Amino acid sequence: MGIIWTIIIGFVAGVIAKFIMPGDNEPKGFILTIILGIAGAFLATWLGQAIGWYGPNDQAGLIGAVVGALIVLFIWGAIVRRRA
Repeated sequence: MGIIWTIIIGFVAGVIAKFIMPGDNEPKGFILTIILGIAGAFLATWLGQAIGWYGPNDQAGLIGAVVGALIVLFIWGAIVRRRA
């Protein structure tokens, strides 16, 4: 059940992040939206643990996943603009 919950939270976080930061160069599609949200959750967990907001066994929630996904979208947009 854990992987299914991760996919659901990843999808919701990815959709919210793409709604907050729309753009032409964003990754499109269902699978890429899920990957965006999951990557955002991993980034938020890593940053939160590095800063000291989360303990070693704590994970980022939905809000942290959305913030992490926004950071990933910002980096994605910077890379795509640089290539164009």
